[in-house]
Amino acid sequence: MLMAWKKIMAAGTSGMLLLTLLLSTATGSVDAADAAAVQGAEQDVFRIVALGDSVTAGYEPGMTDPNTKPYGYAERLLEQGWYHGRSALSNYGILGLTSAGLLNYTVAIKDGTATTPDGIQAGLRDPRISQFAALTPQIKTELAAADLITITVGGNDVSSLFLNVKEMATADFDAQLEQRLTAYGTNVKTALENIRAVNPAAAILLADQYQPAPKIALGANYTTLMSAAERFTGVADSITASLNKAEAPVLTAHVAAQFAGVEASLTHIIGAGAADFHPTQLGYEKIARVFAELVWGGYRTPAVPAMTTANDIAPMSIVVKGVELNTPNKPILKNGQNFLALKDILNAVGANGKWDNKTSSATIVFGGRTVVITIGSKFIKVNGVNQAVDTPAFLQKVGKEDKTYLPLAALATGLGFDVNYSSKLRTAFINP
Repeated sequence: MLMAWKKIMAAGTSGMLLLTLLLSTATGSVDAADAAAVQGAEQDVFRIVALGDSVTAGYEPGMTDPNTKPYGYAERLLEQGWYHGRSALSNYGILGLTSAGLLNYTVAIKDGTATTPDGIQAGLRDPRISQFAALTPQIKTELAAADLITITVGGNDVSSLFLNVKEMATADFDAQLEQRLTAYGTNVKTALENIRAVNPAAAILLADQYQPAPKIALGANYTTLMSAAERFTGVADSITASLNKAEAPVLTAHVAAQFAGVEASLTHIIGAGAADFHPTQLGYEKIARVFAELVWGGYRTPAVPAMTTANDIAPMSIVVKGVELNTPNKPILKNGQNFLALKDILNAVGANGKWDNKTSSATIVFGGRTVVITIGSKFIKVNGVNQAVDTPAFLQKVGKEDKTYLPLAALATGLGFDVNYSSKLRTAFINP
């Protein structure tokens, strides 16, 4: 498990350039999990950089709407990182990227020089490609600081061949597949060497290529394409084995095996509209699980009630330092803001708190900070200095006791915690 390796390596400070909208023209927070608050003081942050094609970008059919945010495997990996501590994601998945395009992109990143869209790959339709091409100097900086680098690429190398398998003679198909896999192997190995030149120690995980079409759609050709996918995996394994070192892991994320036999539910190949090779949400979760198990040894999800009705909304979960809280003081949604019971958070992190009835305020001492939170005030005092909060703390009756509830953002502002909220998981992740 790679986290054991990571703990003995030096880690840097926080810095993330994240992708807000899959098809937007501006770069911002990629928080597929809708971060609820900015990070607090700079501390050890587990940085993930995701490179590759539209699978890395998290693309699904219909994502031409600029208001649609991606929620692919990379965004799920960020959530998994939050379970283990402060984490950040930089996602540079490019729609339509081939292994040759990845090679060109890594050359520019290694050189630290801005490039052009055609300098990466001619004909790319990703509307962000000009921005990504210009960002290569900044990407080099982020790549150099990464703890984990994930890559999906190769589907665009072989997709046209797979689409035409029914019309091709077996010998012709095999010859073209061999030619494309040879080029893929050369391109990807050199691209990984370029990445290694920028970052000598980060863990690099390269996904193999799943076969997207079910047997019912392919008939006798299903065996042919499954065999092709196995050959693809063999090339990926050969690349990673040639570069893997104990102190600088390069491993294959065996995604293809997870799709075998269940392609119809894990891809959009069958359904309304044109056939599409991209994963469904379930498919992206499968991919994320493969990556997460290599990094952390498992894939976590929030505990949920065993029985719910169709109209039920899953309750919000709170994870503090990797531990999901089990408390009678349930989170409260008020005026569009999530509020948490202050006492539960303080107990979870081991902070000291003192209540003053006269001023209706709580004084908290933690991590070199003294924070005063006053009920109803739109300011909190941090080491004697007022800092504004969007919504004030309030008292909530829980049984016979009044509990102090404060908004998620106040934890970051006041106590310097890293606070993120995943709307997909309905989970608040709090890391001191």
